[in-house]
Amino acid sequence: MSYATDALALIQALTALAPLPRVRALHLPPPPATEAMRGEFAALELEEGTLGLSYVLLGDTWAGLRHRVDRAALAGVDAPALAQCYASADPIERTLGFAALNALTRWLFDRAGFVPPVSRDSIGALDPQRDETVGMIGYFTPLIPLIRARGARVLVVELRADLVGERDGVRVTLDPAELSGCDKVLSTGTLLLNDTLDAMLAHCRGARRLALVGPSVGCPPDPLFARGITLLGGSWVTNGAAYVRALAAGASIGAFARKFTLAPQDYPGWDALLAQAVAGR
Repeated sequence: MSYATDALALIQALTALAPLPRVRALHLPPPPATEAMRGEFAALELEEGTLGLSYVLLGDTWAGLRHRVDRAALAGVDAPALAQCYASADPIERTLGFAALNALTRWLFDRAGFVPPVSRDSIGALDPQRDETVGMIGYFTPLIPLIRARGARVLVVELRADLVGERDGVRVTLDPAELSGCDKVLSTGTLLLNDTLDAMLAHCRGARRLALVGPSVGCPPDPLFARGITLLGGSWVTNGAAYVRALAAGASIGAFARKFTLAPQDYPGWDALLAQAVAGR
């Protein structure tokens, strides 16, 4: 089964904690900037203020959310029902569903009193060593110098043919099969949105460390750990109201969220969180 199928089954189990909060609003960032490699995220807000983030620069997703979605009509929508759209082939529906999935995951974490550890670094605890080749799925421009400074080479798997080539210890390729030679791999969370997660992970079976990172990596961890991912890294919003204001204004959100990392040994599991949430109800 796909990650979407597995994650949505966990959301179905969450509905036993009814009533769950409904959707309050969808918050979009300003129009995307023209500079390359810039990421933007939308935030789906639940009635009690919980936020779920989703990347909006895949294809024309931002424009679709802006022009195709009646955001006023989203107010009051059943959040688990919206999350089911994550299984849709339509990129706009999938983005909305993913944001709802993330929001409900955060809601459960909060209800169960679970807070993931603060991130210790920006490169998924990969600990790159001299002369290693670290695989990278997606071009994490700010992270390249951090890895190269440790003496490691970088192999980047990209979808953009114009980036292909090799320079200063960084090789960019379109062929994901080259990841099979990497002991450590860092992947962007956009794999969760473009439906390539399982296909990409198939090329990483030999990786000893496999990190999935990005602001929208806030979805159910269990199926990801079951697929061999050793670390998740995402954004933990600490002030939802201020975060939304900054997002809508195109301002920095750094003061209103922190980075977290989550490894299997630090995670109690979805069933345990459900039990804790029920006990605290």
